[in-house]
Amino acid sequence: MDAQQQQRAGASPPHPRQPPAAGGGGGGGGDFGAIFTVLLMFLAIAAMIIVPSASSLKQSLSILHQVPEGHVGVYWRGGALLKTITDPGFHLKMPLLTHFETIQVTLQTDLVRDIPCGTKGGVMTNFEKIEVVNRLHKEYVYDTLLNYGVHYDNTWIYDKIHHEINQFCSAHSLQQVYIDMFDQIDEKMKDALQSDCTRYAPGIEIISVRVTKPSIPESIRRNFEQMEEERTKVLIAMEKQRVSEKEAETQKKIAISEAEKNAHVSKIQMEQKLMEKDSARRQEEISNTMYLAREKSLADADYYRTIKEAEANKLKLTTQYLELKFIEAIANNTKIYFGNKVPNMVLDQRIWKNYKEHQINKIEMKLSP
Repeated sequence: MDAQQQQRAGASPPHPRQPPAAGGGGGGGGDFGAIFTVLLMFLAIAAMIIVPSASSLKQSLSILHQVPEGHVGVYWRGGALLKTITDPGFHLKMPLLTHFETIQVTLQTDLVRDIPCGTKGGVMTNFEKIEVVNRLHKEYVYDTLLNYGVHYDNTWIYDKIHHEINQFCSAHSLQQVYIDMFDQIDEKMKDALQSDCTRYAPGIEIISVRVTKPSIPESIRRNFEQMEEERTKVLIAMEKQRVSEKEAETQKKIAISEAEKNAHVSKIQMEQKLMEKDSARRQEEISNTMYLAREKSLADADYYRTIKEAEANKLKLTTQYLELKFIEAIANNTKIYFGNKVPNMVLDQRIWKNYKEHQINKIEMKLSP
């Protein structure tokens, strides 16, 4: 239809030309309109170059700007990064020509979400959230922004975390990623990030990395939960066994302690009895010594008395004394005999002599040692 209409339009007779307006004013007005159109186009292109977006229009037009605490101000002029770094506070800049951004130089936490990765066994897992605590040192702000731009963390944190997580998962099994080595992922990610940042972007310091538990397929998760339940039961049984062993060991220690206490008490009692026996023995020895000394003294006294008596008797052993004793013995005899032989007995000198000798021998035998 469009082609037929064009053919018909071309086949229609031409319109007659209008004569030019008098005075030539129409030509001047056309030139002014063309100049005005070119000026508007130039202004539009300049606005597109100088003011890249409507959101930064107010910032580009402002002369006075503020840098908040914990940040520094960096500036671009004509797209070129300036070496001027400003501290927190109010500062001046050229409107439209100079663009500025605030860069945080204190601790900040970058949150990386939804990181899919495949394990060595081919199981797909997903890390829902990884937090990276980092800081950009003030003295490295210019070099870092010159090489990697304002969004330097996209290169060295967000993209790097994706790369390192996939490298880790591809080298380990699901058991290692989900359970065995999960507690090591934080340190491994931190060391990997810091190693590359130290080499290529030394101004970025990685403080810590916090990794959440990855999500795994539901069937595998149930298997892991059952394994964990069984492991928990085993641990509970082992703990019960350990408690029983500890209780038995405690009872054994108590019994040993009680036996040692009884043995110690018995030893003390035995030592006490031995000391008592030793004391009694010493007392007996003292008593025996005293008795021996006393008996010896008595024997010595008796011996001395006997010796002295013997000496006295020896001094008394005279004829007159013996006659006196004989007369006393005859006189003390209560029996009196009468007869013809009595005078002969009494007066017989031979009997008297024999009696005297017998008495003398008897006394000498007593006195002899």
